[in-house]
Amino acid sequence: MTNLEESLPKELLRTNRSGAYSCSTIVDCNTRRYHGLLVVPVPELDDESHVLLSSLDVTVIQHGAEFNLGLHKYQGNNYSPNGHKYIREFNCDKVPTTLYRVGGVLLKKEVVFQHYEDRILIRYTLVDAHSATTLRFRPFLAFRSVRQFTHENSTANRDYSLVDNGIKTCMYAGYPDLYMQFSKKNEFVFQPDWYRGIEYPKEQERGYASNEDLYVPGYFEMNIRKGESIVFSGSTSEIKTSSLKNLFDKEVDERSPRDNFFHCLVNAAHQFHIRKKNDDRYLLAGYPWFKCRARDMFISLPGLTLSIDEQDYFELVMKTAERGLREFMEKKPLSVQIYEIDKPDVPLWCIWAIQQYAKELGKEKCLQMYGKLVQDMVDFILANQHPNLILDDNGLVKIDGKQVAMTWMNSTANGRPVVPRTGYCVEINALWYNALKFAASLAMLDGKEEKGGELEARADVCKQSFLDTFLNDYGYLYDYVDGKMVDWSVRPNMIFPVAFDYSPLNQEQKRKILDICTKELLTPKGLRSLSPKSGGYNPIYVGPQTQRDYAYHQGTAWPWLGGFYMEASLKLYKRTRLSFIERQMVGYEDEMSYHCLGTISELFDGNPPFRGRGAMSFAMNVAEILRALEMLEKYQFK
Repeated sequence: MTNLEESLPKELLRTNRSGAYSCSTIVDCNTRRYHGLLVVPVPELDDESHVLLSSLDVTVIQHGAEFNLGLHKYQGNNYSPNGHKYIREFNCDKVPTTLYRVGGVLLKKEVVFQHYEDRILIRYTLVDAHSATTLRFRPFLAFRSVRQFTHENSTANRDYSLVDNGIKTCMYAGYPDLYMQFSKKNEFVFQPDWYRGIEYPKEQERGYASNEDLYVPGYFEMNIRKGESIVFSGSTSEIKTSSLKNLFDKEVDERSPRDNFFHCLVNAAHQFHIRKKNDDRYLLAGYPWFKCRARDMFISLPGLTLSIDEQDYFELVMKTAERGLREFMEKKPLSVQIYEIDKPDVPLWCIWAIQQYAKELGKEKCLQMYGKLVQDMVDFILANQHPNLILDDNGLVKIDGKQVAMTWMNSTANGRPVVPRTGYCVEINALWYNALKFAASLAMLDGKEEKGGELEARADVCKQSFLDTFLNDYGYLYDYVDGKMVDWSVRPNMIFPVAFDYSPLNQEQKRKILDICTKELLTPKGLRSLSPKSGGYNPIYVGPQTQRDYAYHQGTAWPWLGGFYMEASLKLYKRTRLSFIERQMVGYEDEMSYHCLGTISELFDGNPPFRGRGAMSFAMNVAEILRALEMLEKYQFK
């Protein structure tokens, strides 16, 4: 903890169900503009999250001597006030707990983020002290979008009002009030000032502006006795302060421990849950900058819900998603907050997610819940109604991805896709074949034999065209084919037809593809997005935005692809691959104590040491590792 090279790269994320979160490094030094103690959506302003309370510095005062336990990075690589030097212990098995020692003073700090309110709660306990002790709390306010910075200005409102054991204030019109309250009577000293030149190294690394000024309205001060606890609440709503201690205990009791790999992943899975005021349910694509994206949501859904026996949440998300999909198919305005629902593979991934539901809860239940939706989506594509997905006479589906990125490989540079996948894409056609076969099986189960037979016939045509189009003489699949233009790059998209339940490939073809994926794409952190032997290999995701965009899908490793790789391995080689898959899991288990503790980063460098990059927590990665763990367990007990 006292070595900043070790502690600053480690982040902690706590969320609630509204999309609000609290996030910083384990030494409470903000290193990203996305960091903050209280970061909340403000729908009245926009669809971004906003940092209200950036940090809260606590100072221990004894015999007139002040010891500030805060830590900020300023320009010129200056860290102040170096509060991390006082840290003696840190633990986050249940709630993040830091123990500070200042001379004879032992102060414990515990943090929880309330589940269903936008409220951060911090409990300070004076474990030991040999003389009278005072605590001083200095809040650093930002009141800005996570994508911007704030700077000293004269328009910021300095007014505040006293509330129960604290104050409320609001820096700019349109923002909610920020309530800062304590469980104990205190004195607030109004001493407005701007702390200038605070720097965020993660933004510097990414080639962005990285400086800001934060506003401090003053400080709170109170005495604390040995053994006494004081709870701080930072929120957008007022609370009765006499209830803070009980509320803190209640929130701690509701936390499940992060004491092993599986529990960490389950906790991480719950962090993506979003519940809106109208009771719509969503899955966020990741933290800190992602929103709810349709493709990510359907790929994540089985792993984040069914794999941990939470089918009720699967059904709640699906209820919201179905409304959005039907509005899209009927060309109505969307009433759901799901982005990119018009992408060509979205309905196909939705069918794949429903297929996983059928495997967990039985085909009869699936038919009853989602049979009509599956049929309607397949008919929608068969009727060539989808604006971005064209059904060809040969039974394959094609897209136009030259100008706009249409697949999950969606990075753009200078307004154009970095990987312009267009025409017939291998995973979209594998999904289409799988969807036709699954829809046919549901139709047969429903007694609609004529419909089932028609879909089976379409699937047979699709299968032959798939093999004729994608399979090459070297035993792997082309990534995309556009007329006479064939992409020879060895990419991980060919793993999907090997992993899916319905595949146009035979066993021997699957084995050859899996072997090539193992030799050229497999890393301890998932599959590379491009083989090192292919042109344009660029595996290190660092530098300014454009530089990172060119690396995003050109060799970086993705754990969620590793989930499909593990599924393919187990389907082909059954129990003989169990120990191999278990070793793969070790690579992910190591991540629980690196980067953002207890979750999985968005992507990893494709070369050793396979460093985590991008967003600190990514839904598809967590989901696919959970799904792979469930598959592993099933094969172990077969």
